[in-house]
Amino acid sequence: MARRARTTVTATTAVAAALATALVAAAPAGASGDGHDATREAMRAAVADGVPGVTVTVRRGHGTWAATAGAGDLKTHKQRSVRDHYRVASISKTFVATVVLQLEAEGRLSLDDTVDRWLPGLVRGNGHDGRRITIRQLLNHTSGIFDYLEDPGFQQTYMTADGFMKHRFDEAAPEELLAIAMKNRPYFEPGASFAYSNTNYLLAARVIEKATGHDYGDEIDRRIIAPLHLSSTSVPTRITLPRPSSRAYSKLALTATGPTYDVTELNPRLAYGSGQMVSSSADLTRFYSALLGGRLLPPEQLKEMKTTVASGAGRRYGLGLADRELSCGVHVWGHDGGITGSRSSAVTTENGRHALAVNFNGDWSGPPEAVLEAEFCDG
Repeated sequence: MARRARTTVTATTAVAAALATALVAAAPAGASGDGHDATREAMRAAVADGVPGVTVTVRRGHGTWAATAGAGDLKTHKQRSVRDHYRVASISKTFVATVVLQLEAEGRLSLDDTVDRWLPGLVRGNGHDGRRITIRQLLNHTSGIFDYLEDPGFQQTYMTADGFMKHRFDEAAPEELLAIAMKNRPYFEPGASFAYSNTNYLLAARVIEKATGHDYGDEIDRRIIAPLHLSSTSVPTRITLPRPSSRAYSKLALTATGPTYDVTELNPRLAYGSGQMVSSSADLTRFYSALLGGRLLPPEQLKEMKTTVASGAGRRYGLGLADRELSCGVHVWGHDGGITGSRSSAVTTENGRHALAVNFNGDWSGPPEAVLEAEFCDG
């Protein structure tokens, strides 16, 4: 793919402050006193703190509520839309894990199969050995495999301002990304601990392809997107976002200060099975409600997905699905997602009846935890 190095640099503070009160709510529950006042306030607070814009959808029982705050475009001052498409990043992992578990239910693979059975010889080098790592350990991040995103060379090439602008449209085959991981030592022996690694889901996607003979994205489309009518969800290869969408912004540095870059266009294939997907808040609430409600997996596989290991900070991680306890004691199941220009979270209660998906179109603020706390604890 040809490279382009067009850079758009903007200042966010003045625009964000001006738009902090520009909250737009969608039917059926848009008025104050509808049970979402705390969620609205958390969205406004995020914009006041410098996040360009926020879009949220809540599904509760048979009703939905959606709202936005702040800017979708800092140059034109266009507001965010409740229908925005955005890059969901690691939320993709739940989709990938769901397909793997569907294949297990069909008897086409076992979670106890080794990685080497499906991808012979690929996981080798510097202590990595796919003969000793199972598919289950890929899905719950207990494999110990090094995360290719943590490689210093990869970070210099794709995550610094100069590197990103030069390489944002690069192509890289999954095996090239895997080779980057294999140049580094594993974090620990397989099964010995937990360490979040995007390489695990690069491999899980490749296992899907070996087991089915189809691109992993095609399997997600056939098995999840089409049956649930997720019309805003895709596993894209193009560098642009579908419409409607907002611009995406990044500092391209480990800071919340300094210049702000428009990073909307990039090659999502570099994330592959670990974070390639695009969706909307409405689609994500529909997906997680269906998943936890038992519409996508048989009971045995859903139980396996919800069998968790400790993952730090009081959270637990299952098979592509995280369980977090909020400050009020409510447990929600789902996943966070972060990619250049985008921070998202999509969760639901265990019965699937109260779901929320939120996106920030700026990546320097961390996950939108305060919005979740407001909806599930203060609403």
